[in-house]
Amino acid sequence: MDFSHAVMWIGFFLASYSVVGNDVIQTLGTFLSSNSKRQWYVLFLFAGTILTATLVYGWTVNGGDVSYGRLSKYPLPSPMGWYYVLPPLILLGITRFGIPVSTSFLILTFFNPKNLDSMLVKSVSGYAMAFVTAVVLYIVITKLLERRFVENPITKKEEKWWTVAQWFSTGFLWSQWLIQDFANIFAYLPRNLSGMELTAALAILLGMLAFIFYSKGGAIQRIVLAKTNTTDIRSATIIDLTYGLVLFYFKELNEVPMSTTWVFIGLLAGRELTMRYMLTKKFSKEVLKDIGLDFVKVTFGLVVSIGLVYFIQLLGGV
Repeated sequence: MDFSHAVMWIGFFLASYSVVGNDVIQTLGTFLSSNSKRQWYVLFLFAGTILTATLVYGWTVNGGDVSYGRLSKYPLPSPMGWYYVLPPLILLGITRFGIPVSTSFLILTFFNPKNLDSMLVKSVSGYAMAFVTAVVLYIVITKLLERRFVENPITKKEEKWWTVAQWFSTGFLWSQWLIQDFANIFAYLPRNLSGMELTAALAILLGMLAFIFYSKGGAIQRIVLAKTNTTDIRSATIIDLTYGLVLFYFKELNEVPMSTTWVFIGLLAGRELTMRYMLTKKFSKEVLKDIGLDFVKVTFGLVVSIGLVYFIQLLGGV
């Protein structure tokens, strides 16, 4: 194995860990919080099965391209210099502070800065669409459902059916997220994987995912837990389904990669703002501060990501 090949796999390993640690909680955070009483390995087997199916399906139907075409404008550098491992390393450090950084901007922009504009437009549009969708949806359902969820604990009979509904909605959301974010993870590997490369990559991803479930989500999970009633499996089901539908729309729109972090934060912001207002008939300063802080975090992550890309390129002499 030559140096460039070693950097490629080290970069993939670090990207897998940093993307899984930072982004997976956007998708599985409500699933983890509302199923906290279950053994972690049961939840892992469910998520791991969907990950395996989505990855193998993409590899099969796309001729070895597991990114579902989203890396078509991001060619694999040859040779791959040592500085390519810096973006996921930096992402690992930022994630430890619970800051929801966009891995799409930090990693993919490094591979091709020219595509930053299109990715930025799609990501900001995703935030806006998720926010508006959540506002409209929760104006309708807060009185009908969410108020009842808050005031009435779920019964054992209800829990059985809502558990089935949530696992289906989470499975749908998880598959849509993977199709979007495989591009961030597999940016370091050849655009068409061999069977052996696919097997090795899958083993690494499953190992990372198992660790996330074992550690109950890590620091990013605090963003989910801070929102109203997200530990209720009924509320979690609605969040997951809405998020999945928004990602499905953007998946079908075009193959430009986007930041799912922005979509996730937009959805939670619209939900929290609307729910609190519908329940209390006033805009809480605490809620506005919380939503504003989340937005500042993702904006800070965006600015840092773009700045680091150009700094690392300068450092590496690119």
